[in-house]
Amino acid sequence: MKTLRTPDECFASLPGFDFAPHYDQVGDGEGGTLRIHYLQEGDPDAPVVLLMHGEPSWCYLYRTMIPVLTAAGLQIVAPDLVGFGRSDKPAERGDYTYARHVEWMRELLFDRLNLSDITLVCQDWGGLIGLRLVGEHPDRFARVVAVFPTGSIVNAGCVSDLTAEVQAAYDAPFPDESFKAGARSFPLLVPSSPDDPAHDANVAAWVGLAAFARPFLTAFSDGDPITRGSDRVLRDTIAGAKGQPHTTIAGGGHFLQEDCGEDLARVVTAFVAS
Repeated sequence: MKTLRTPDECFASLPGFDFAPHYDQVGDGEGGTLRIHYLQEGDPDAPVVLLMHGEPSWCYLYRTMIPVLTAAGLQIVAPDLVGFGRSDKPAERGDYTYARHVEWMRELLFDRLNLSDITLVCQDWGGLIGLRLVGEHPDRFARVVAVFPTGSIVNAGCVSDLTAEVQAAYDAPFPDESFKAGARSFPLLVPSSPDDPAHDANVAAWVGLAAFARPFLTAFSDGDPITRGSDRVLRDTIAGAKGQPHTTIAGGGHFLQEDCGEDLARVVTAFVAS
C-alpha cells in the first residue's frame, strides 16, 4: 500500500496545541504497516477518556477539552484516524474501507495500547467507528458520550467564526491534494445498503450496542443542522441511555468541541464522576 506522511513542519506552532505526539504501528491489511498518531495526556494510571474525531478534522478538534479533562484527574487518548492528522495517509481512495478503519483503530487501542475501562467521547465518523467498537467489544468500555452536535468545512459547521490560524491548523495535515484520499473517501463508506460489505458486521455490532447497559450519554448542540434528531434514536435504542442526564449545549453547531469545547469537557468530567 502506497502511503503519504505529512511533514512535521506542517504542524509547527499551531495555535493552542502544545501537546507531544505519540506514534504506534498497525497492519495496513496488505502485509505492510501504517503509523498512527495519538495524543496521550494526564496521569497514565488515571481512568482513560478516549476522544475520537470525525471527518475532516483530527485530534486538534479536542485541544480546548484536554486541559479541562486532565485537570479533573483523567487521562486522555486522542488518536488521528488513518488518513487524517499526523497519521499515515494511504494514497489511493480504494485503500479506505469502513472495515479497515474499524480494524486499524481496534488494533491501536486494544492490541497496542491495551486500553480498558474506557470513557468514549465520539462525534461524526469517530462515532461510526467508536460505537462499532463498543458494540463488538463492550467489556472494554465503562461509559460513552456521543457528541453530535478541514478548515473551511469545519468553519461551516461551527457557530463561532474560526480564525485564519485555526482554519490553517485543520488544513495542516493536507499540504496538497494528494494527501486527501481519506477525507474524500469517507462520505462513500457509510454502510447504507444491505449489499454493502460492512452491512452484516454493522448490524451485528448494533445489536451489541443496543444491549450496552453501561452509562450512555448524548451531548448534542442546540444548533446542529447536520445530525439534529439523531440523539433521540440513540436514547431510544441503547439500554444504557435510559435515565441518563442527556445534555443539549446552547450555542454550538455540528463541531461542538470547537464551539463549546470547555463546556463539553465539563459535561464529560461530571458524567465520569457520577
